[in-house]
Amino acid sequence: MTGEADAFDPGEVVRRVTRFDGLRWDVRTDDVRLPSGEVVTRDYVVHPGAVGIIAMDDRDRVLLVRQYRHPTGYYLWEPPAGLMDIAGESALATAQRELLEETGCVARDWHVLIDWFNSPGGSSEGFRCFLARGVEEHGDGRPSGEGEEADMPLRWVPIDEAVRLVFSGGLHNPTAVSGVMAAALARRLGWQNLRPADAPWQERENLQTAERVWLP
Repeated sequence: MTGEADAFDPGEVVRRVTRFDGLRWDVRTDDVRLPSGEVVTRDYVVHPGAVGIIAMDDRDRVLLVRQYRHPTGYYLWEPPAGLMDIAGESALATAQRELLEETGCVARDWHVLIDWFNSPGGSSEGFRCFLARGVEEHGDGRPSGEGEEADMPLRWVPIDEAVRLVFSGGLHNPTAVSGVMAAALARRLGWQNLRPADAPWQERENLQTAERVWLP
């Protein structure tokens, strides 16, 4: 990698307090020593990590679901996604399960599309976005969901139309914005720069080593 690649170098934690012990994530306060020697206090969410899926059919359409997101009060069109909150389940297995559970679909080909930290100033959430191609409905159909997932309409959107929606401000979910743009570029490049579906995820391993992953 070049010198501009992100580097893992956690600061020394001199004091740590868990402020909130939640069902899917915690809120923590760390006193951390910076390279200058100054000790600062930082609050953040300890997150289990998550995956998302840019699912495309053979007509280059992206599959989106509409889900209510209470913190914003918005109904968002977004790719299938889910938390990594099942012990021992790989990122790929989580993605395949979420695609089936949220859409009733399976995919022929899987690759890693992009990785990111969703809100690195306030959360430890590491996110892996997969590209799933050759998507089709599973014979058993779509399982019934609960809560916000009980009523999630599906829509197949041409990738070029999805890009237009990103630029016009019509899509706001981070997986939709980042994933759609990455998938559009990957298609333009002939799908040549994709990683295997089981590619190592060093960033998540680093987060686990630093005790920054919420575990069930």
